[in-house]
Amino acid sequence: MSRPARPGRAGRRPPSRAPLWLALALALPAVASAADDGDGQDARHHEARDLDAVVVTASPLRQTAEELSQPTEVLTGEALDRDKGATLGDTLSRLPGVQSSNFGAGVGRPIIRGLDGPRVGVLTGGLASQDVSTISQDHATAVEPFLADQIEVLKGPATLLYGSGAIGGVVNVVDGRIAERPLDDAVSGRAEVRYGTADRGRTAMARVDASGADGALVLHADGVYRESDDYDTPDGRQDNSFVHTRTGALAASWVGQDGFLGVSASRYQDRYGNPGEPGDAALGEPSVHLDMLQTRGELKAGVNRPFWVFQGARLSVADTHYEHTEFEGSETGTHFVNEATDGRIELTMQPFGAWTGALGAQFGDRTFEAIGEEAFVPRTSTRSSGVFWIEHGDYGAFQFDLGVRADRVRTAPDGGAVRNFSPKSYSAGAVWKFADAWRLSLNLDRAERAPAEEELYANGPHAATASFEIGDPFMREERADQAELGLHHHGKRFEAKAALYQTDFKGFIYLVDTGATTPDAEALPIRQWSQADARFRGIEAEITTHLIDDARGRLDLRAFGDRVRGELDGGESLPRVAPGRFGLDLRWTADAWRASLGATRVMAQDDVAPGETRTPGYTFVDAHFAYHWDTSKLGWEVFADGTNLTDQVGRVHTSFLKDKVVLPGRGVAAGVRVFF
Repeated sequence: MSRPARPGRAGRRPPSRAPLWLALALALPAVASAADDGDGQDARHHEARDLDAVVVTASPLRQTAEELSQPTEVLTGEALDRDKGATLGDTLSRLPGVQSSNFGAGVGRPIIRGLDGPRVGVLTGGLASQDVSTISQDHATAVEPFLADQIEVLKGPATLLYGSGAIGGVVNVVDGRIAERPLDDAVSGRAEVRYGTADRGRTAMARVDASGADGALVLHADGVYRESDDYDTPDGRQDNSFVHTRTGALAASWVGQDGFLGVSASRYQDRYGNPGEPGDAALGEPSVHLDMLQTRGELKAGVNRPFWVFQGARLSVADTHYEHTEFEGSETGTHFVNEATDGRIELTMQPFGAWTGALGAQFGDRTFEAIGEEAFVPRTSTRSSGVFWIEHGDYGAFQFDLGVRADRVRTAPDGGAVRNFSPKSYSAGAVWKFADAWRLSLNLDRAERAPAEEELYANGPHAATASFEIGDPFMREERADQAELGLHHHGKRFEAKAALYQTDFKGFIYLVDTGATTPDAEALPIRQWSQADARFRGIEAEITTHLIDDARGRLDLRAFGDRVRGELDGGESLPRVAPGRFGLDLRWTADAWRASLGATRVMAQDDVAPGETRTPGYTFVDAHFAYHWDTSKLGWEVFADGTNLTDQVGRVHTSFLKDKVVLPGRGVAAGVRVFF
């Protein structure tokens, strides 16, 4: 079909920089060794830590996961090394209540408690990633998990802190590019190279942080190179599932006792195939692939000393240019552009009795445009602003969290009516520590969300959903009322946490199959964005038992599971709701060794919407091994990760491609890491 030419750069594939990144990854240890001051200290270990004790940077009060009443998961250190994958969703998919969308190996957006798309905020360093992954399920997030220091998941409504796009939760990737405090060493960093058998995947990453003699100036550099071919499945090769990624950043910070000021510049380039449209060379049908480029600049500043009634302040601003083009072979298809500026300021207040609090403001200015035959959403400008106030009270055995937020969202499409929304959010949480190791939590939330661009203004063929989508420009705000009861135990012999929740939606926005088709030769089904009341109910749990903890090492048995049910008020199931899961992991750690063996059962999904196909269940068996040793100022680690070792067929129920695309088959990834 005829397509308009793509503005700017054509579909040229940039020359491979594999040798450059590989040389950088192998050269950084030498740089660190040259910086060794000869003090004889041991190399830095990448040790596991109590994840509940890690500070959650997504909270303005910088609380730990243990102190937050809202259910929060944190991945860092060895746990992050073990779980990280090529996409953000894959990296988080073993956390209770978190699964991943799928549109081939290049796309995996987090799904939190059955909610995805514009209901889950994806942040980098506390600011929105500003890609267009919420517009369509075949769009990837512009976030690189391999460069993360830690990844934080706030389950349930997080609109209080991050606005109406976080009605289902938030994933915050902490990249640490802009230093906020002096470094412990003059030079530190890490590097990794790995190879995977299932997709012939080659990955190299490196990051380094360095400071001068006085420690005030901190410089940062990082980069990732990834090349993976079409992956193997139990049914054969999954055509057009390749992924090619290049990303990197430079940053500089001034840090002192009273605060910090820093800037960073990053570039994310991704090229990946759409396995739903692999083409057919014999018939002259080209395959479809996407070519993405994002450039981003950030400025962050903080004050760490008291002034007036405040304990400190933080300012963050990001300016992002994002574009990607969908190609049919070498022919330019639809071109997507997103220009965005996002910023927030947080003021933490000095304690008042048992209470501490924070005030904040956030603003955003975004212009989204799609150009081409399948540009099903018009050029739309969105401006948003919001203010929030949170309070935390600590009374020993009891703690309380209160908050309120008000937003203004203005969307203006070309050739359409301007809409103004005023979503508001309220939250109340309480924690009762009824014993030394036990605590009970209760959270009540009311959150509102302004409709997204595609929900309001879609009007055209959408290749990812293989349908003709029609929006509703007269939609009202979506409202969610959630109640959650949680139980948490943190003891010497075992740790456990469980949550039972229910969310009632007023005006839930979803895509309805009208039963009609377009009158042209393609005869696409017509789907309408609609609103109706709905309810999500779910349960999730995780238990870890410390079977052995002595000179032989530590042996843990972990069991986890989650289940969510989404349905309209009339009892009709909602489409593409994640199925239930449960799993077991046996993990052993010693001074230098780590090993684990686990199995995850994904249940069949039979609770489907009218016209939706069911998905059979499957069981994946995975294994992990790592060995660590030190030389001078360097810490080395060799590792091997086995996935889907029994070579089972797995289909992702939340994917529009579930009937065409299966998950990778048996594979082993092995490599080496170095820490300095």
